Amino acid sequence: MINLPNLISLARLLASPLAVYLILTEAWVWAFWIFVLAGLSDALDGFLAKRFNARTLVGGYLDPLADKALLVSVFVVLGYLHHLPNWLVILVVFRDLLIVGGALLVHTLTGSLKMRPLMISKLNTLAQFVLPAYVLAQLGLRANYEGVVSALIYLVAATTVLSGAAYLVSWARRAADIEGV
Repeated sequence: MINLPNLISLARLLASPLAVYLILTEAWVWAFWIFVLAGLSDALDGFLAKRFNARTLVGGYLDPLADKALLVSVFVVLGYLHHLPNWLVILVVFRDLLIVGGALLVHTLTGSLKMRPLMISKLNTLAQFVLPAYVLAQLGLRANYEGVVSALIYLVAATTVLSGAAYLVSWARRAADIEGV
C-alpha cells in the first residue's frame, strides 16, 4: 500500500495548503516553486508506478485526489485574488465536482469504479498545471510574455469543457449498457 509513488502523491496532497498559504501571503517565488514541484511530482509518481509495476489501489485514488486538491485550491485562491477570471475558476471547480459526482453515481449503480483518465483529461490536467504556474511566474519571477495568459486561459477552458463532456458521454454509454442488461 505504501510505496514511493504513493508517498509522492501524498506529498503533493500535503503541498496544497502550503501552496495556498504562500499565494495568500504573496510569497510568489516560493509559491511558484512549490506548485511547479508538486506538478512535476504528478508526472514522477505516474512514471515510477508504471516503470516499477508499483500501481496500487490506494495510489489509484490518492493520485487524482492530490491533483484535484492542488489544482482546485490554487485555482480558487488565484481567482479570489483576481489573478484568474472567476468564470474559469467556476468552470474548473464545476468539472471536478461533475467528475466526482459522476464517479460516485457509477460506483453506486455498478458496485465498482474503474476510472481510466481520458487523453483529453490528461491534456486538461497539463493545461491546468501550466496556467497557474505561468501566473505565479509572472507574479514572482516577473516573466511576462504578451498574450500567453489569455491563450492559456482559453486552452484551459476548452480542455475543461471537452474533458467534462467526454466523461459525461462515457458515463452515459456505461449507464445505457447497464440499462440494456
